[in-house]
Amino acid sequence: MPEPVDQSRFRAPVGTHDVLPPESDRWMAFVATFAERAASYGFGLVLTPIFEHLEVFQRVGESTDVVRKEMYDFEDKGGRRIALRPEGTAPVVRAFVQHHPPVPWKVWYVAPHFRYERPQKGRYRQHWQVGAEVLGVDDPEVDVEVIALAHGFYRALGLENVDLVINSMGDEHSRPAYLALLREYLLDHAAQLGDTFRERVEANPLRVLDSKVEDWQDVIERAPQLTAHLSDESRESFEIVQRRLDELGIRYELAPRLVRGFDYYTGTTFEFQSTALDAAQNAIGGGGRYGKLAEEMGGTPTSGIGFGIGVERVLIACEAEGVGAPPSPRADVFVVNALHEAGSAEAGRLVYELRENGVRVERTYGDRSVKAQFKAADRSGARWTVVLGADEATRNAVNVKDLRSGEQLEVGREGLAEWLEMRRDEDDQSKGT
Repeated sequence: MPEPVDQSRFRAPVGTHDVLPPESDRWMAFVATFAERAASYGFGLVLTPIFEHLEVFQRVGESTDVVRKEMYDFEDKGGRRIALRPEGTAPVVRAFVQHHPPVPWKVWYVAPHFRYERPQKGRYRQHWQVGAEVLGVDDPEVDVEVIALAHGFYRALGLENVDLVINSMGDEHSRPAYLALLREYLLDHAAQLGDTFRERVEANPLRVLDSKVEDWQDVIERAPQLTAHLSDESRESFEIVQRRLDELGIRYELAPRLVRGFDYYTGTTFEFQSTALDAAQNAIGGGGRYGKLAEEMGGTPTSGIGFGIGVERVLIACEAEGVGAPPSPRADVFVVNALHEAGSAEAGRLVYELRENGVRVERTYGDRSVKAQFKAADRSGARWTVVLGADEATRNAVNVKDLRSGEQLEVGREGLAEWLEMRRDEDDQSKGT
């Protein structure tokens, strides 16, 4: 006898999940909304490999948890060190350095990302993000444009309970002095807070500022603020960002301890937070400006700014607010074959013709009763049934029934696709009003 199958081996791995219809309709609407907004801002789609050489991601910061603990990295059959993409910016910058596109280079992406961390609601080991990056322009006006793109996207989804927080990470001239001051302050408290605290401070004191460790919060709250130690140039740039956001009516709060999760950030950083979610897991997107990534990958010094938005987390926020695109019906039309076996070929031909004319069509298969076919039509969510009947066939016509109103009428086969398209347009116009 064959050995019993271990069913646990044929389930999605821990920290991953399947997205099935009709839930996948919400994903399609999400990505389509982002793509439309990105295009209106002049961004084009970029697609990068799902894995890169490990060195690409090491550039995001050796002291970050992503690089030290969370990356899926391995040696391939050629002996190369490879990592699955844990974040979206580094691959885009690598593509920029490799292909030398003209600047400003404005691109958006949709892609899976991988991090080995404890799975939580909306936080998976494989999760999806949409994002946008602009490379080749060091101008606070671009910072505002990128923030506005993300801000408007949340509004386009129908989300209202979203806060924007912003900060400045300073520049290469002002940050070293601040880091020295911050490290000295934090190390003064290391004895009372333990070895883990000391190790984090010595690796990168900025990482301490975004820690959620409860015992550290009092010290963190009293730490020196970077915005009080900005260079004149950094301060002026950040003030321009604030003025432009004010002029656009985009509300924000200053968050002096917002440092985000990667070491490459310089200048403007920002985060969007959903007040409909628990405070500990309320970040639904964010990003900032960076200036050294391209150079560290062998390119010329190039400034960039971008953001990433987690699909799963935002959809949870949409659910919490009761907004977002509802699942679409799988069909506009359901073809019912009342001629049974004799009409099977004609039913197949009709379904094909309508689909080729842009109509979403479903049908049953096999010689099912008319009653069973109508039940299937009800389950499909289709607006109309198109019935192939013997009487109508003699007149080269079909019977069309509106499943909402119950209205029935005979429509000629030749003009059926056009008739259905006209009725669908009328429905869309009535919904618009």
